[in-house]
Amino acid sequence: MRYISTRDGRSPAEARPFDDILLAGLAPDGGLYVPEKWPLFDANDLRALKGKSYAEVAFAVTSPFLGDAVSPSSWRAIIDRAYRGFDDAAVAPLRRLEPDLYLLELFHGPTLAFKDYALQLIGPLFDAVLKRKNRRVTVIGATSGDTGSAAIEACRDRDSIDIFMLYPLGRISEVQRRQMTTVQSPNVHAVAVDGNFDDCQDLVKAMFADEKFRAAFQLSAVNSINWARIMAQIVYYVSAGVTLGAPENPVAFAVPTGNFGNVYAAHAARCMGLPVSRLIVATNRNDILARFFNQGDMSLGPVEPTISPSMDIQVSSNFERLYFELAGRDGKAVTSAFSEFRKTGKLPIAKPQWDKARGLFAAYRVDEDQTRAAMKAVYQESGRLIDPHSAVALAAAKRARGDISGPMVVVSTAHPAKFPDAVESATGIRPEAPPRLAKIMKLPERLEKLPNRLGAVEDFIKSRARLGGGR
Repeated sequence: MRYISTRDGRSPAEARPFDDILLAGLAPDGGLYVPEKWPLFDANDLRALKGKSYAEVAFAVTSPFLGDAVSPSSWRAIIDRAYRGFDDAAVAPLRRLEPDLYLLELFHGPTLAFKDYALQLIGPLFDAVLKRKNRRVTVIGATSGDTGSAAIEACRDRDSIDIFMLYPLGRISEVQRRQMTTVQSPNVHAVAVDGNFDDCQDLVKAMFADEKFRAAFQLSAVNSINWARIMAQIVYYVSAGVTLGAPENPVAFAVPTGNFGNVYAAHAARCMGLPVSRLIVATNRNDILARFFNQGDMSLGPVEPTISPSMDIQVSSNFERLYFELAGRDGKAVTSAFSEFRKTGKLPIAKPQWDKARGLFAAYRVDEDQTRAAMKAVYQESGRLIDPHSAVALAAAKRARGDISGPMVVVSTAHPAKFPDAVESATGIRPEAPPRLAKIMKLPERLEKLPNRLGAVEDFIKSRARLGGGR
């Protein structure tokens, strides 16, 4: 398996192996890596996964992507260790809400959010590859909430990694912030940027584009721009699909969507052979993706704070991977389109490409009142508390169900205790914090507040990263 950049999709000479793209994160030309071709699972392959443990499914689904980056026995051991500590034996359990409507609970890992399902693999995978190559890296990331804590948990205390996680000052929940800022490991740095998530993401991309800085500090990424994140997230879609009847019965998924990585992983599962009846893109009032799929209009607007802050995004980085497919894997067309998007705030799209996109995804915008109503309704009907991001997906799923037969899976991305104020406001019930969350509310915080300026962020990294001779 080799990988190509979305900005240079017709240059086989530039194709790179998995270990290279794992460490690089972002391609040198600014594109995102995608597989040269999809590994395919036929009906018998999917049937063979029925009744298997989550770890067994993970090994089967991810192994074709790795090449010789890590031996099969080592990879299986990494997977087993990663999921052994999750607090549900099923790892990613399905909960039935009503006939043909299910919650896929993706919050049973150490930071109680779906990002753990990939990042608990990626931390030790980085270690294995870096040890073999005798290298160190500086991991740079931007987070709208959950990626930061999951990445820090995966990378903390690793001798071969320094991690700097940028987040928007005052725009994530207190629990999300404390999950980053209470980690005292010397290789961990939480950076509060005076701006929004898109500003943080732009700073990360600018650092990768600074060739001298990138080389000096051996920059790497753990955001979903890193293909390994997408690879690991494909697993829970396949696992849920075969549990609910694939390959004989297709399954629909409704996914709360900000950066497009999680729903793109569902699309990747479909490309690999999982029968999917529909993929639902669920957005909050930061609805650039819903506007694209429904109106063909991807134009930037202001980022509005909401009670589902991990989705408060306008520039959805992973959408470039889908656009690459819509453009016939023409890297030059992608480069031109995203250059225009950066200049004008509007992404050009031809009608045949838009029609193809609408055939692949449906999209719904869910406002604050609808989000609260979904949290309240599911509590009244089942006694179950859900977080606001999951509520956005549930509201979208219910609006879409009339057009879809068979099972619908709502992807539940975070534990309700991570957003206690929003849940209590909607239901009157404050979710009880699991012990690991209750503990961090009493720990001292350690963070750096920086202006939204590339020089300030790079100077801070220079002063702290061990590759650059920092502390």
